[in-house]
Amino acid sequence: MHKLWEPYPLLKNDLKLVEELINKSIRVKNKKVEATIKRVTQAGGKKLRPAFALLCANIGPKQDDQNKIAIGAALETLHMATLVHDDVIDEAEERHGVVAMHATNDNKYAIYAGDYLFCVCFTILSQHSATLGQLEFNAKSMERILTGELDQLEARFTPPLSVKSYLSRVSGKTAQLFAVSCYSGALVSEATRRQQMIAWNFGHYIGMAFQIMDDILDYTGKEQIVGKPVLADVRQGIYTLPLIYARRENPEVFDNILTKKEALTENDIQYLTELIEKYNGVEKARELAKRYTKKATDHLNKLPQGEYREILNDITTKLLKRTL
Repeated sequence: MHKLWEPYPLLKNDLKLVEELINKSIRVKNKKVEATIKRVTQAGGKKLRPAFALLCANIGPKQDDQNKIAIGAALETLHMATLVHDDVIDEAEERHGVVAMHATNDNKYAIYAGDYLFCVCFTILSQHSATLGQLEFNAKSMERILTGELDQLEARFTPPLSVKSYLSRVSGKTAQLFAVSCYSGALVSEATRRQQMIAWNFGHYIGMAFQIMDDILDYTGKEQIVGKPVLADVRQGIYTLPLIYARRENPEVFDNILTKKEALTENDIQYLTELIEKYNGVEKARELAKRYTKKATDHLNKLPQGEYREILNDITTKLLKRTL
């Protein structure tokens, strides 16, 4: 369990129950295949999405322990499925210090394993979902998440012109799942409709800030800590907010480099890093992350008081500082 949850023993215990339900739900006749999938699901990670769902399950008057654990497990399984597929697309060798599935087997194996985890997600939901409407809601949400991923793939190596297009992709591929997590927790607690939508908006803004900070790490993080080469996204033709902001100041100089696409050299990468620093791309991106975080905390403060709200506020602060 990630050290982030050490100060919150009750939440930590619930996250352990989420892990147990995921583990119990993965059942494959071929035990070698089952063990391979479980190795990935047990690789660690912060489990932010189920944590947000569990905390938001305290918003309303009803305490439904079984359903909140199930929703947390379904959300985490969905997230892990997308990560298995992401590792194939990104050709990433590791995830949380564990060798990626496609690296130990092959791409086809990993894709089918990711598909299987999608099935596990919906199996958990169908067994515990209180209403078909809730199940339908989660299906539509997954559609938006995958559409966001497809939009990002489609945009590879295209000129990074629009902040709006970038934010639209982030809204689908990252913020949607955070929003669903908070909304689902509020839903099982029988919070009011207004509280459910506040939780949704809180999760959306947290997800936006989280992804922007994650993208900033691609430009500022050290390879040993981040676990991937500096400017890994740029190497794959994924142009995120710091680059988009910096390019606005001098499109020509950036485009002369970016037109090389996959042929970027290490000198090109170094030059891009210097240009982004020169034109304050990271600082501008961080300012936008701060604004999204402020929107998140403003919505959080509209929810009923309680320890859950204090924990959510703590986590929100740590996300912005990227001390997770």
